[in-house]
Amino acid sequence: MDSTQNLPNPHNWLRGCHAVVTGSSSGIGRAIALELASEGANVFLHARKNKTGLGQTHVEIEALGRQASSQLADLAEPNECDALVQAAWAWAPIDIWVNNAGVDVLTGEMATKSFEEKLAALWRVDVRATVQLSREVGRRMKERGSGVILNIGWDRAELGMGGDSGEMFAATKGAVMAFTRSLAKSLAPKVRVNCIAPGWIQTAWGDSASDYWHDRVARETLLERWGQPEDIARAAAFLASPAASYINGQVLNVNGGIGRNDEIRMTNDE
Repeated sequence: MDSTQNLPNPHNWLRGCHAVVTGSSSGIGRAIALELASEGANVFLHARKNKTGLGQTHVEIEALGRQASSQLADLAEPNECDALVQAAWAWAPIDIWVNNAGVDVLTGEMATKSFEEKLAALWRVDVRATVQLSREVGRRMKERGSGVILNIGWDRAELGMGGDSGEMFAATKGAVMAFTRSLAKSLAPKVRVNCIAPGWIQTAWGDSASDYWHDRVARETLLERWGQPEDIARAAAFLASPAASYINGQVLNVNGGIGRNDEIRMTNDE
């Protein structure tokens, strides 16, 4: 018997679900929110301070015929994490929670900060907030009897990458990936917890990156190109859906394939 025959239409497989996507005013978060909505989910949106971007995402979701709500919250503050969870559950019981929000230390106001300041900011939001939100959301989902939590890691966290950015992202996103695997065990079998590890994705930083980085992306990915936020969004929609009902405690690399650069070095050495 075809095990997929009882699944809902793949273009409608989240109908009736209620999802939360943190950091959904732009970039990958916005793409995930729109993809979940396109698959039928109603979406609760979050941003730290980007009201304009949040409003644009809200309008686009409603244009898809879905319900949307939103709230501003600084996830560096534990009390605002609690308030976000409470507001989301006041809106509706949540089926899908995506911890996408992270600190941008490569562009904008954080770009000129010291390594220590950047690392502290990443730890507060990317790690501590992800842990706090996931534990509280997971508790509620487990009591309810079902749910999906998705976290965002980094494909190089387990391989390493030289330089300040490589060190700080490996430390913080590696923590998120390890936490994901442990939380999946804590919440099983009622709640599934998985992590997406993006590779070179062309967000705001990628748009302004120098030719060096564009060349490096082409060298280091098997597909020889940047990924797009929509590539991460489609993976998120799949992992949140019934089609992924037997996938739990996993880290999914969405990176176009890694390894070609190593092969080039080996060839040159010969």
